Amino acid sequence: MTESSTASMNLPLASAIESAAKTAGLVVLSTRAGADFHGAPTTCFIFGLRADTAGDRTLQLELSNTFDVTQTALLPELTSYLRESALRLRNPRPDCYVTLAGLPIRFADFRWPFHRSTSGSDTYVVHGVAYLEDGTASPLHAKIAASMTVTFADIVAAPEQPYAETFIYNAVRKTLDQGQMELIKSGNRQPVPVTTRYYSRWQKKFVFSDTDDEARTDFLALKLYWLSGVLGASQPVWIADPRDAQYLNTTADQLQHAATLLAGEGFIKLGANPQFAAATPLLLQRAEHYHTVLADALAITKPAFNEEMRHGHTNM
Repeated sequence: MTESSTASMNLPLASAIESAAKTAGLVVLSTRAGADFHGAPTTCFIFGLRADTAGDRTLQLELSNTFDVTQTALLPELTSYLRESALRLRNPRPDCYVTLAGLPIRFADFRWPFHRSTSGSDTYVVHGVAYLEDGTASPLHAKIAASMTVTFADIVAAPEQPYAETFIYNAVRKTLDQGQMELIKSGNRQPVPVTTRYYSRWQKKFVFSDTDDEARTDFLALKLYWLSGVLGASQPVWIADPRDAQYLNTTADQLQHAATLLAGEGFIKLGANPQFAAATPLLLQRAEHYHTVLADALAITKPAFNEEMRHGHTNM
C-alpha cells in the first residue's frame, strides 16, 4: 500500500480495507487523505487487479474517516462490492454502462460520501457526472445531484460509496430513460431524486425497470455492441453484472441465459470464462441500428419546451 499522506487518514480503516481488497482479489495501489463536500476528512483508495494496473482500469473508493467498516452488518456488503468491482475491472471500460433507451454513458467525478443538502431540504446528496461515451469524444454530459431523503436513507446500510453506488448509478440510468435529464455541453447540476418509488419494502430490494426475456436480450446486445465492440476493441465484458441485474429487475442467471441465446445466434462470443463475452463482427454490422437507437434516446432527453423556446415558439 502506497500512502501519499497519512496526516488525517484513518489508519485502522485503511488496514481493514486493504484486508477486504485482498479477499476480493484486488490490490490497493495507493491510499491518501481526502475531504468530503463539507471538508470533513476522508480516506481515498485506488484499487487495481495487479500492481501494474493501468489508470483507466482502476477503482477509486472514498470513505468517511468516521466510518467503521468492521461492523458485522457492514463488512459483508463491502466485501461483495469489492468482489464485483474486481470482475468489472476486467472490462475494457469498467466505468461505462448502457441505458435501456440506448445510451452508452460513463460515470465519473463522484464526490463520495453523501453530504447533507446545503439548500435547507432534508436530504442527503452526492454529486457526479454522466458523460455520453459513444467513441466520438462527445462533449455531451449531465452534471448530477443525486439525492435521497433522510427517511429513505434508513433503508441504506450506510451513506457511503460501497452501499449506494449501484442504486445511484441505476437511478441516473432510469432518469435518462424517462427523459428527465438532458445531456448537454455545459450547464448546472440536474436533480436525480432517489425515492421509495424505486424500492420495494415488501421485497426488500430496489426496482427500477420491469423487463422480459426479449428486453434483457436486447439490452445485453446493446451493451456488448458499445462496451465491447465500439469502446473495447471487441474485448470481452462482464455479462452477469449484478448492477445491471438490479437495473433490469432480473438476476445474473437470467442475464447469463440471454447471453447464451445471443451466442447461439452468432452476435457475441462467450469467453473461456462464460461470465464474459465479446462482440462479434455480426453484431458490429448492426452499427446503423444502434446509432439510430442512440439518436432516439438522445432526443428523449431533450425537453421539447426547450427546443420551442430556443426557436422563439413561446407565449411566455
